[in-house]
Amino acid sequence: MLTIYHNPRCAKSREALKYLQDKGIEHQVVRYLDQPFNRAKLASLFEKLGAKPVEMVRTQETLFKEQYKGIQLAPAQWIEALVEHPQLLKRPIVEGAAKAVLAIPQEKIDELL
Repeated sequence: MLTIYHNPRCAKSREALKYLQDKGIEHQVVRYLDQPFNRAKLASLFEKLGAKPVEMVRTQETLFKEQYKGIQLAPAQWIEALVEHPQLLKRPIVEGAAKAVLAIPQEKIDELL
């Protein structure tokens, strides 16, 4: 079963969820803004993504521009920032047993099948 970390206000996230539904792929939905990540889960997710925490930060967000732009942080510090401000996390992320993908475009989900 796949897990989609979903923000219903995000068009890309809604597209990825619809893709899963339309293909009949068994999945669970985690609304990560309502059920925030902890440090360990984010670290595990980044490992499955094969991405550094800084690569998963939404740099176009006002919060990023006001608080983090131009600041160098260690990976653990970025994880802490994303735990504190989950809206800064790129989305949608779809996680399988051994791998996860940033589902942009939504067809990236096929890599998990």
